[in-house]
Amino acid sequence: MTYKNWTGILVTLASALAPAAAYASEGHGTEFSLIWAVPFAGILLSIAIFPLLLPNFWHHHYGKVSLAWAALAMVPLAAVFGVHESAVLLNEAIVGDFIPFILFVGVLFVVAGGIHIKGSFSGRPVGNLAFFIVGAALANIMGTTGAAMLLIRPLLKATEHRKYRVHTFVFFIFIVANIGGSLTPLGDPPLFMGFLRGVDFFWTAEHTLLPMVTTVGILSVLYLIIDTVFWKKEHPNGAPALDTVHGEKASIQIRGGVNFMLLAIVILAVLMSGVWKSGIEVSFLGVTLTGQSIARDTIFLLCGIASIVLTPKEVRKMNQFSWEPIFEVAKLFAGIFVCMGPVLAMLKAGAAGPFAPLVAMVTNADGTMNNSVFFWITGALSSFLDNTPTYLAFFNLAGGDAGALMTQGAATLLAISLGSVFMGANTYIGNAPNFMVVSIAKDRGVAMPSFFGYMAWSVGILVPTFIFIDWLFLM
Repeated sequence: MTYKNWTGILVTLASALAPAAAYASEGHGTEFSLIWAVPFAGILLSIAIFPLLLPNFWHHHYGKVSLAWAALAMVPLAAVFGVHESAVLLNEAIVGDFIPFILFVGVLFVVAGGIHIKGSFSGRPVGNLAFFIVGAALANIMGTTGAAMLLIRPLLKATEHRKYRVHTFVFFIFIVANIGGSLTPLGDPPLFMGFLRGVDFFWTAEHTLLPMVTTVGILSVLYLIIDTVFWKKEHPNGAPALDTVHGEKASIQIRGGVNFMLLAIVILAVLMSGVWKSGIEVSFLGVTLTGQSIARDTIFLLCGIASIVLTPKEVRKMNQFSWEPIFEVAKLFAGIFVCMGPVLAMLKAGAAGPFAPLVAMVTNADGTMNNSVFFWITGALSSFLDNTPTYLAFFNLAGGDAGALMTQGAATLLAISLGSVFMGANTYIGNAPNFMVVSIAKDRGVAMPSFFGYMAWSVGILVPTFIFIDWLFLM
């Protein structure tokens, strides 16, 4: 990428949070200033700053802060553009996006929390890396959220005796909660939306396999180096025997097996919603609910209830299961989805909206697509916005024809796919399981980095890696 392109990206992204320009809601063409993005910027800054400056206040009132920013987004909107316009945007955010999101994340949290995996996990560097590799593979079957929720607790148990373990959960977010799930439409929601738009199920694996393996390989080597240094620092006189780390040696034991069946039902429900066309539609206030989406979300709810009823209480007790992580995700992401609505709508406006410079940037002078720009802009926006609508916006910007994109536009579709999935790892809010992992780890006593502290890790490790991936596969 040229210096001019990099400068253009930075200027465009910075201008996205500055007042001026137009909003074009789908089907309405309503105009209003980008000052309406201020609540979204505000809630992001609150998540980043309040835990550092006012930790006690944040711990007790983060839900109220989230609600306050959501109200600041909606109340002025209703006053200026009318109650109906505000109600449509609120309905799209809550009914169209947040409820399906929290039901999916919630059922995976509950079901995975009912599976207890016990074994002689030593917390050694190679053993921890094995969690990452297994998690990356599982992410393509049960999704990044499912894989992360299944393995986070055994990894916490394996490393509970370690003095230095924050980096382990940072890399867990990088690999298991994000990059690992880039091979199939089941791995991450953006890829599933591409599947619904006509992208072949196996096209994704065929084209993302080498970038994913290369990226995970680089991160794995870096992790082994970092964790080996910390391990030797913790054990200057040599590593302890396995049975002195976690007591008596034992083979791997799994309890709560009924939850594997429930997990399979959840995965089938996701697939069902993509391939079954019920012909049933219910529309109200800008949201259209289909029969298959209603059936899917109902199955999620029933599976969650079944897991609570059927899982022995001692299994969740052994997992140190707590509802606080999912409550935190629900309260914060409800506010994020509401505040994000105007920003996503501006993005959907394309050339008619404030992101018009993006349209010019992704096209070369000869009319061909600039795949590097697609990769970085899709990724940068996916780091802070919901990566699914971001994927769809750029999928449409690239022409929206799955058949054409899978053939002559394959490099462009690859850039959009990699950007939306890989760069969800850049921030805590880039992908749903990120915040879940952080919340569970904190609940178990891990001093996870702050919002900006985590970004220091991602900028220092992921960005150079992504530059290499861009050069190797997209330029």
